[in-house]
Amino acid sequence: MKTLSASGIVNSQTVYCADINCAVDNLMAKLSHELNRFFFEEEHTSTTITLEDILELAGERIFGFLFVILSLPSALPLPAPVISIPFGIVMVALAVQLIIGRQEPWLPAKFAQRPIKIETARKFIKSGIPWLRKIEAVSRPRLPFICTTLPGKVIIGMAIGLMSIFMMIPIPGTNTLPAIGIFVTGFGLLEDDGAISLGGLTICLIAAILVTSIFAAIIWGGTSILDQIKIILKR
Repeated sequence: MKTLSASGIVNSQTVYCADINCAVDNLMAKLSHELNRFFFEEEHTSTTITLEDILELAGERIFGFLFVILSLPSALPLPAPVISIPFGIVMVALAVQLIIGRQEPWLPAKFAQRPIKIETARKFIKSGIPWLRKIEAVSRPRLPFICTTLPGKVIIGMAIGLMSIFMMIPIPGTNTLPAIGIFVTGFGLLEDDGAISLGGLTICLIAAILVTSIFAAIIWGGTSILDQIKIILKR
């Protein structure tokens, strides 16, 4: 078949392929590019933004996108005590929705429309973009069943839910590593990259051991969980 264009006769298959390539480019647009464009290239008439505004960048990748965005402030070596608790609560709710198999997340309107100072958001985004680009450089669709099947989503949801609870605990050492685990796992979910999600789940496991050890040290007066195991074995 032929298609008539302003410049003459054009093969319709060529036009079709061009449309497909354009669609693929849009779907595979890197999150770091989208965030950089939104926060640093586009002009904003207001001094605040909302999570609802940012969600427009997500497309169909909302669950993974939300986990990455909400865990980013606590995953960075920057103080974020004010937002770690509300963001942690939301991520627990999102993790439960992922576990029960919801295709699209539900967020309370009060939270989604809550204003955030754009300068505060830019500070975290600017620090997080270099890390995003490093992960994006090695990311590609792999082991998709981990991110797309219900059993895989249940495991990811349980891990993220637990890490979100740890992230909210106001004890030094219990925030950053769980948030990094959520960030990496969520990024794998975002890109359908099961290998990266497995890496994130491994970080979550290490974080769970670390936080448990910290709690054990507090409960048992400064001795670690390994010391307690040695004491039990010697009996």
